[in-house]
Amino acid sequence: MVSESAPKMTEAELMAAEREIARRHIGRFPYLAVIWGIGNFGVSLSLWPLVLTGAVPLWAGFLIATLNISLSYLPSHEAQHDIIARPGEKLRWLNELVGHTSTIPLVIPYRFLRLTHLEHHKHANDPALDPDYAFHAADPFSAVLQSFRNRRPRGAAQKEAYTETLIRIGRSDVILDATIYEFAYYAILIALAWSGYAIEAALLWWLPRHIAQTYIQFFLGWAPHHPGHEKGRYRDTRAFRFALGNIASMGMQYHIVHHLHPRIPLYRTPRAYWQLRDILIARGCDIGRL
Repeated sequence: MVSESAPKMTEAELMAAEREIARRHIGRFPYLAVIWGIGNFGVSLSLWPLVLTGAVPLWAGFLIATLNISLSYLPSHEAQHDIIARPGEKLRWLNELVGHTSTIPLVIPYRFLRLTHLEHHKHANDPALDPDYAFHAADPFSAVLQSFRNRRPRGAAQKEAYTETLIRIGRSDVILDATIYEFAYYAILIALAWSGYAIEAALLWWLPRHIAQTYIQFFLGWAPHHPGHEKGRYRDTRAFRFALGNIASMGMQYHIVHHLHPRIPLYRTPRAYWQLRDILIARGCDIGRL
């Protein structure tokens, strides 16, 4: 239903107004993402010696590690869309540095994420082509369970969808990146356990990673696309309200703005949303209770 305040515009006028608003936000340097990405990676490295030497208690290290890994994806997400710097620009090295380093704690390589994520944008909610379709579920509780099911050795639907996507687009070489990451991850865990640090390995990386993956997949994969039955530029993503606020949802309440204009930095999506809201209503977008 279109609100009374929604602009009565033609298709061409709506598109022109939407592009004008988007232009106000595209091109703004994402300082927060750069500081966040590099700083968060630094925390993940420093946490190990701090806990292993007793400077930080293990229980506190577990909480920090869980938060740390949960926050590791979004800076890379900015880099995946070339928001820090586009190819050929002077700061391109910084874009790639943030992209590669920020997801190391998550144990997923940047190129693997970037290529599959761009395919998600092209084919959102398509059960055959969307690599994130495995995140779909009937309700929040089912979405959490689905996240764990997707990571079972015999039910890794998400991983299979990603590898199939890379093969389909002719980038099967990137699968090797993920294989190397996984091998290194388990080699480090085994080495730590062999050295008498099995509990530390479990509470500083293994368990926090599982919790973080569920958190990220819930808010980036399930919540912005639920119920996930429609396709198309204005129908495959929604805006929603999370009881604990936009920060707790990692900024995903306004994810519809990102799908419409992927090069708008994350920190500007709330402002862009409220400026675009009447246009989104006129377009018939699902904006929930926002």
